[in-house]
Amino acid sequence: MALTVVAPGLEYVGTFDAKLKPPVQSGGPLGARMFFEVIGGEYRGAAGERGTLLTGGGDWLLVCGDGFGRLDVRAHVQMADGAVVYVQYHGVLEMNAAVMGAMQSGGATEFDQQYFRTSPRFETSDPRYAALQQGVFVGQGRIIEGLGVEYNIFRVT
Repeated sequence: MALTVVAPGLEYVGTFDAKLKPPVQSGGPLGARMFFEVIGGEYRGAAGERGTLLTGGGDWLLVCGDGFGRLDVRAHVQMADGAVVYVQYHGVLEMNAAVMGAMQSGGATEFDQQYFRTSPRFETSDPRYAALQQGVFVGQGRIIEGLGVEYNIFRVT
């Protein structure tokens, strides 16, 4: 009996960007820890939804000796219609020359210049966004100009 494997698809959900403060850095036995506080940003949904990233969230990035950073991010999005959506994700960021150069200069990278992937999870009490809690999502990231990040978010179908 032959085994047929069919990969799941991806459905584009939206894009968000986050503006970040310069990192607070510390070290430890697992690597270099950098905390990037969110100071603003924007969400643009595929169906026209809009939202603003609230301040106070952040990324507790752990840069390890293998050349990859491990993301640990939490943030809130205030939607234009009043709903609040909490997002949390883990992921990996390839700390290659393009990423390091962009981080040091305040420049940007393109999506294909590094391996930068996340697995966002959403929470909200607003029924208009309940579908965000009923799927598996992946994100593709890049560094944006002026110390920030941008993610394209996809629902796994």
